[in-house]
Amino acid sequence: MTNPTTPQDDPAAAAPQTAGTVPPGPAGVPQLPAQTPGASGRPAGPTVVVGSYPEYALAQQAVDHLSDNKFPVERTSIIGTDLRLVENVLGRLTTGRAALAGAASGAWFGLFIGVLFGLFSDSNWFAVILTTVLIGAVWGAIFGAIAHAATGGRRDFTSRSSLQAAQYAVLADAEVADEAKALLVRLNWQTSGAQ
Repeated sequence: MTNPTTPQDDPAAAAPQTAGTVPPGPAGVPQLPAQTPGASGRPAGPTVVVGSYPEYALAQQAVDHLSDNKFPVERTSIIGTDLRLVENVLGRLTTGRAALAGAASGAWFGLFIGVLFGLFSDSNWFAVILTTVLIGAVWGAIFGAIAHAATGGRRDFTSRSSLQAAQYAVLADAEVADEAKALLVRLNWQTSGAQ
C-alpha cells in the first residue's frame, strides 16, 4: 500500500500558484495559445512570404517543388487571404424538385435504417431494406414539399456555397526563407520556358 503524498513530501505541490499560470489537470499542464507550438510541433517563430499565387493549385505546386528538392516543408504554410463566400446558384427550386430532393434524402436514411434492421432481423433481409427505403423516400418527399411550401417563395432556387481566397501565400520560417525563395525562383524560371 502506498502513502498519499502530502505537500511536505512534494515540493511542487507545496509551491503556490503564481498569477497567470494554469494549474495542471488530469492530462498535465494545458498549453495556452501563445505557448502552443505550430502544427509540426516546433515553436511558432517569425515567418516570411516566399511566394504569392492567385490559385491554391499553384501554391500547392510550389510547396511540392520545395519538397521535391529536399526542402524542410514542415517549416512552410499556405495561407489563403481575402476570404469571400461564393454562392453558386444551381437552378430553380420548385415544390416538385424539393419533394424529389427530400425523397432522395429519405431513401438514404431508410437504407441506413433498413440495414440496421436487416442485420438484427430473422425475416427476409431484402424485403426489410426495400420497405425502409420506400417508407423513407415517401416521408422525405412529404417533408421536402412541406418545407419548401413553408418558405412562401422567399428562396426559390438551389445553390452551393464555398469559401474562396483571393490569393494564396506560401510562408516559410525566417531561417530557411532565402533557400525557399531561391528554389521557387528556379521553379518560375523553369515553368517560363527560359533556357
